[in-house]
Amino acid sequence: MNKKLITFISIVSVISAFICLLGIGWVLQDQWSEAKNIDTANQLPTKSVPEAKNKQNLNITALGDSLTRGTGDPEGKGYIGYMIDELKDKTKQKILLTNSAIKGQTSSQLLDQLAQTEIQRQIKNADLILLTIGGNDLFQGGEALLELSGEMDAQSEKPYLENLKQIYTKLRSLNKHATIFHIGLYNPFIEMEESKQTSEYVRQWNFASAELAANYQKIVYVPTFDLFELNVNDYLFSDKFHPNAAGYQLIGERVASLINFSEGKSK
Repeated sequence: MNKKLITFISIVSVISAFICLLGIGWVLQDQWSEAKNIDTANQLPTKSVPEAKNKQNLNITALGDSLTRGTGDPEGKGYIGYMIDELKDKTKQKILLTNSAIKGQTSSQLLDQLAQTEIQRQIKNADLILLTIGGNDLFQGGEALLELSGEMDAQSEKPYLENLKQIYTKLRSLNKHATIFHIGLYNPFIEMEESKQTSEYVRQWNFASAELAANYQKIVYVPTFDLFELNVNDYLFSDKFHPNAAGYQLIGERVASLINFSEGKSK
């Protein structure tokens, strides 16, 4: 066979083999890239998705009057402190508290406070909201006892309920998910001569407030009247109005008993 022909055939064979190997390489590269893309798609993204809300913390916002401030408790804990003691056995979350309650605050004053930017920020960040309000509207610092009458009670109850409705609506509009616990009224004057009438007023206010709370999602009205109904003086501070440590502990334990945890969220 002619040497030139042999050389030509050899060159053609080498080129054909090279082209074949190159084609196989492309196919293998495409298959490897496709497999890599499939594997990557099955992995959870890390940087492209915003981080979920940090549920390592349980944020509690407290609002209202002197009861939420804990006035009368020599330990300085108030019902919130005793409540938190109970919650520590229920959750591993770190409990963060912001207490913006004001001694002597009425429902109309609380409405004004809810207009403040910082208060609204606290409410928006809350997982739980605690509230005491209404005692100062009803008892007016004890002055209402000087002139007890059904007419006077009705005159003060109507604006209170109107304010309470606005308070509930505002809280729910700022935070649709947090559970709101409104701690109800007790009668500190239950052992006085006018106890029958004052108890009637307190029960009526509690009933009306609870009925209003029932119209809103996740607003729980927490009764306390029964806690103080027997041996009230055992649970009152020396001013005979605010709870003492034992009284606050009763309230705190009741609120804590209503709080359950599921996947880091309160129900």
